[in-house]
Amino acid sequence: MGKTKQNQILVIDSDSERAQKMLHQLEFVDYEAKAISSPSLLDGYPGLTDKLAIIIGNCPGILDHVAKIRADMAQCPPFILVTGKAPLDMTPEQVENTFLGCITADTRFSDLSNVLHRAEVESGVVREEPVVSDTSKPQSKASQSPELFRSLVGNSRATTRVRKMIEQVAPTEATVLVLGESGTGKEVVARNIHYYSKRRSKPFVPINCGAIPSELLESELFGHEKGSFTGAIGARQGRFELAQGGTIFLDEIGDMPLSMQVKLLRVIQERSFERVGSNKTIKSDVRIVAATHRNLESHIKEGKFREDLYYRLNVFPVEMPRLRDRVEDLPLLINELITRLEHEKNASVRLTPAAVMALCNYSWPGNVRELANLMERMTILHPHGLVDVKDLPAKIVPDRQSVPDQTMVTDVEDNENMAGMPSLPMLSEPRLPRDGIDLKQHLTDIEVSLIEQALDDCNGVVAHAAKKLQIRRTTLVEKMRKYQIQRPSEEAAAS
Repeated sequence: MGKTKQNQILVIDSDSERAQKMLHQLEFVDYEAKAISSPSLLDGYPGLTDKLAIIIGNCPGILDHVAKIRADMAQCPPFILVTGKAPLDMTPEQVENTFLGCITADTRFSDLSNVLHRAEVESGVVREEPVVSDTSKPQSKASQSPELFRSLVGNSRATTRVRKMIEQVAPTEATVLVLGESGTGKEVVARNIHYYSKRRSKPFVPINCGAIPSELLESELFGHEKGSFTGAIGARQGRFELAQGGTIFLDEIGDMPLSMQVKLLRVIQERSFERVGSNKTIKSDVRIVAATHRNLESHIKEGKFREDLYYRLNVFPVEMPRLRDRVEDLPLLINELITRLEHEKNASVRLTPAAVMALCNYSWPGNVRELANLMERMTILHPHGLVDVKDLPAKIVPDRQSVPDQTMVTDVEDNENMAGMPSLPMLSEPRLPRDGIDLKQHLTDIEVSLIEQALDDCNGVVAHAAKKLQIRRTTLVEKMRKYQIQRPSEEAAAS
């Protein structure tokens, strides 16, 4: 399959070393780039109108060169200026009117990615990502609401602890109680526990105990026989029957009426139940995962929740951290959400580093669900665009007017050397632990974790995983061999 305008870039620079470095950087982020040493070589250059952008190095008379190129071409790609040690012989106004943006040969990945994304927006191009249908996993991500993405991404201590607890409890049959504020991803935890358990091939059945009227909840949970109550025109299976052999997720268990709590306690103790209007006992082979945002111990003191049921459910508690308590995970969550929106709704958006920092300073009362809603709103308001601080809602940035615009990449002195190290386009500055860190091992752990996640997301298809990681397939294969990483299908065969 041939290359398209989506990723073809031409580099013009008389400094061969700088041009070669730029080619390596562009190749790393999956752009096809070629270099020539002088603008005079453009005469008769093939396929110039198909380029996404022209990256040109600063040289004497550069404005005249760019003006001539534009005069000779009816449809000229946007220009990006690469500055070096030599001072610019043009005013800031001339730079802004002539070039899409400015970068240096040692520019950061975030700045390079941002300016190339602006070129895509100006050209009306959206880079395509492979959409991998995952038929092996129950309840595929594509069928879930926006907040039910992989919200457990991140390297914070709180997130790492939750992942570790899921890993420990999933293979067992223990009843799990997930605690946390609304929107923290309690159902995500429940789905992960089910997926990594021995019951993964059986149904995962969720039910919100607080959203169903008390007089109908028993029928919803246990089913009913025909004529058992007014309106029961036929027999109906309940959620416990539908989840047979699998997992039932009892969301908002703290809102369950006391009368139903007694019946649920009996099901847990005796592993059996009867449909409404029937005296036939049905054996129940179901794992229970419950969740609530309520303080159940306070409810017990107030007589709103049964203490014996609480201890039956609270075999293995998992406390979900609030988003404001894991703010270092926010950039990764944003990337995950945007990737999800790109795959499911063909909607995308990018955020400037300043915008990400503003989001990190927000308290997030709605937690991950609020973040998911915001990202979807931004893709509607700024489709395939670049979101700056001033584009964020007033409640997140109350004093937006005083914030400088960060969408143009013009600061050439403050850029850090990329040093061949990939970074996510929206990562905030990492924090060094108080006791220090084994940097080499830490970077290795991060790389292995991202590779394993990519392979898992892509069903072990190495080509798709390499595309997701924005590296060559051969590079990924070498890394897998180096770290002895097996594809999911190989792990299953080995077990």
